[in-house]
Amino acid sequence: MSKKNGADPSTYIAVLLLLVSFFLLPCLAVEDDVLCLEGIKRSLSDPDGRLSGWDFTNTSVSFICNLDGVTCWNLKESRLLSIRLSSFGLSGRFPESLKYCHSLQSLYLSENSISGPLPPQICSWLPYLVTLDLSNNSLSGPIPPQIADCKFLNDLVLNDNRLSGSIPYEVARLDRLRQLSVAGNGLSGPIPADLSKFSKEAFAGNSGLCGKPLKSCGGLSNKSLAVIIAAGVVGAAVSVILGFLVWWVYFNRRKRGYGAAGGREDSNWVEFLRAYKLVQVSLFQKPLVKIKLADLLAATNSFDPRNIVSSNQTGVSYRAVLPDGSVLAVKRLCGCNLSEKQFRLEMNRLGQLRHPNLVPLLGYCMVEEEKLLVYKHMHNGSLHSNLHEKESNPYGISPYCSLDWPTRLRLGLGAARGLAWLHHGLEPPCLHQNVSSNVVLLDDDLEARLTDFGLARLVGMNDGPSSIRDADVGQLGYRGMEDLGAIAASLKEDVYSFGVVLLELVTGQQPPEVYTVDGVYKGNLVDWASQLSGSGRGKDAIDRSLRGRGYDEEITEVMRVACSCVVSRLRDRPSMYRVYESLKSIGAKHGFSEMDDEFPMIFGRQDSD
Repeated sequence: MSKKNGADPSTYIAVLLLLVSFFLLPCLAVEDDVLCLEGIKRSLSDPDGRLSGWDFTNTSVSFICNLDGVTCWNLKESRLLSIRLSSFGLSGRFPESLKYCHSLQSLYLSENSISGPLPPQICSWLPYLVTLDLSNNSLSGPIPPQIADCKFLNDLVLNDNRLSGSIPYEVARLDRLRQLSVAGNGLSGPIPADLSKFSKEAFAGNSGLCGKPLKSCGGLSNKSLAVIIAAGVVGAAVSVILGFLVWWVYFNRRKRGYGAAGGREDSNWVEFLRAYKLVQVSLFQKPLVKIKLADLLAATNSFDPRNIVSSNQTGVSYRAVLPDGSVLAVKRLCGCNLSEKQFRLEMNRLGQLRHPNLVPLLGYCMVEEEKLLVYKHMHNGSLHSNLHEKESNPYGISPYCSLDWPTRLRLGLGAARGLAWLHHGLEPPCLHQNVSSNVVLLDDDLEARLTDFGLARLVGMNDGPSSIRDADVGQLGYRGMEDLGAIAASLKEDVYSFGVVLLELVTGQQPPEVYTVDGVYKGNLVDWASQLSGSGRGKDAIDRSLRGRGYDEEITEVMRVACSCVVSRLRDRPSMYRVYESLKSIGAKHGFSEMDDEFPMIFGRQDSD
């Protein structure tokens, strides 16, 4: 065909391919999940017919979300959140089609007859896996070392299978592992030292395992004994020299104010601090009386667990009562590997941040890798404890005291003002990266104050492309799934998390739970509230204790602001400045006080980062 008579045919083909890609790409995630579920049904024997209801002829967008044992992240996108097929009577090899379930967070296949090895690729198939329960099956072979690539794993349950070999030391690299069970297998060899924190029951029924918390490893063969004796004879002369060197290094480190804490067990950290009780606490404002580490030990009763007021991925906070009756909060920072110089610079930077809606950082104390932060104590606890805990917090108010709608709106406005100032009152802006109802604290006047700001930089949550992936998985309820794959941290991630906090204030519900609409819809708090709001039924999501008290329209407005914060795409979310202005407009008739003149927000008010 001549080009004079029309466009080149290749042009039509290119345009056609572009249109096809435009319409099909949004469906790829759904198609992958369908392939995943189809493969599971096809590869596993189902004598009881429990999967017979998995009908894939349905073409509706959300049909997979209604399948038995299946839960989705979001009804509109139909991305799989969890698969629960426990006690379904299934048998066969571990389904390879799970490699298509990229967004899966929980996999429960316990109490079945699944056989064969545990695939080494499981963590590359399911990169966001939080819970893996394969107990009471017939799995065989070793535990693959690649299991350490499941960075978000909280629960690893492999008991009562036929697994053999040793427990890979890589398992100990799962820093977020809270539940581990390999009992009732044929495992052997020493238990990795970092796994000794788990109970005996986690390793019982493996006659070849040894080491803490089981019996110590011993019983040498003649050959091993001969090697040890020979090595002892050869090393006898060297040991004197090495002993002298160790003593010399230790002596010089003690002279510089350091101790040999690098190799101590975590349970001995308090005893380690006692050796440095005369070290002074660095305070940002000159105190009348200087505080030493000994004072913090006494004020917390040697960091008694009964004095713990909060715990998250940045560390554990303790209530500290000084002899004069003043109360502080002392946070033991977790996982901070900054050098002494870098740490002091960060502390001095954070210590200068003062705002009515931030918890003041008063000072810090550092002894080798042990780093303690000293904050002003907030007597009325966290927003989370006051909203969700049924019994009174020992250091907080009753969850049913004063949390009417005007109080909740004031708390939301105060938290928004503090976060907006971190984003738009500083240059460069300060990302929080850990926003939740647990970091919104209530002061004596029931005003909201944010804590833990700036700590993400200290504990490795903001060190490059993997920063979001390294965040605590318990925060997934406060983060959108698209944030998990982000290359760089974004202000809009804080906006999403704050939107979830607003939904908590409106609904009185917790983010990680799964809710239903009319007994059909499945989703977390964000999905549930967005579904009701989008269908014009936002009032159905309002906390029952708030309904019909004259604030329903106002609460619905706040819910719309919250839903704008938790949309999927980062660029579609408003800036925190816009969120704050919207809440301030809604709360204007309540006459809440403003502090904008003293703490202006002058940087980056636009919606882009």
